[in-house]
Amino acid sequence: MQKLYEKQEVLFAVLWIAAYCTVIAPIKQRFGFGSVWMLLALLAFAGSITAFVKANHAVGKYGLAGWPRDTKRFLYFLPMWILATGNLWDGFVPSCRGTELLISVLCMSLVGFVEEMLFRGFLFKALLAKEKTAVAIVVSSVTFGMGHIVNLFAGQASFETFVQIVFAISWGFILTMVFYKSGSLLPGIIAHAMIDVFSLFGADSALTDQIYVGATIVTAIVYCSYLAKLKNTGPAASSGSARGGCASVN
Repeated sequence: MQKLYEKQEVLFAVLWIAAYCTVIAPIKQRFGFGSVWMLLALLAFAGSITAFVKANHAVGKYGLAGWPRDTKRFLYFLPMWILATGNLWDGFVPSCRGTELLISVLCMSLVGFVEEMLFRGFLFKALLAKEKTAVAIVVSSVTFGMGHIVNLFAGQASFETFVQIVFAISWGFILTMVFYKSGSLLPGIIAHAMIDVFSLFGADSALTDQIYVGATIVTAIVYCSYLAKLKNTGPAASSGSARGGCASVN
């Protein structure tokens, strides 16, 4: 894998994503996110990714070195924070209780880290080194959304999956632009974890879910247009391979 990373970084990222989908989808279908098996699988992915990043001295490259400077430029990420609470807009109703709920929260938090590293970290940075910036942003965002098609194999309805894909693509653009412009992946990891964790506590209202999806699409267009005008900061803005530096809908 090390040689593949050094010579074909895009393929390296794609294989990581394929492995993640291949492992997680059947576990979700059989055991759900509240199972110890899911927690162990996600811990294995998170641990492997962390070990790889540290071994390659790529903490700065993947935006894990620190919080973005001058967050006022990014409107303190308020559009993202507000939107991340969307799964609670239709009320507060825990989907499970006790140990199952605790494990589910841990799993959803890990999903935020793992998926941001795979799609915004590995894939986006690899594309940025090979393709034009616009291509890297679009491919990373759309791939993130299309990755949710695995939910079909977990028994989810086709229309619900389609809505989730559109929702995820919109979020993909927001998260990618925040990483690209700020140079830090940390805000995206936190926002992603918030979305997934709050999905465990939101009531199930079809109307509110539609409003949330619509709000996400609009916010993605407006906030990304604003971010596009900002000057890039941090290692995520670099198309090179420097490895140091600082800086679900219910």
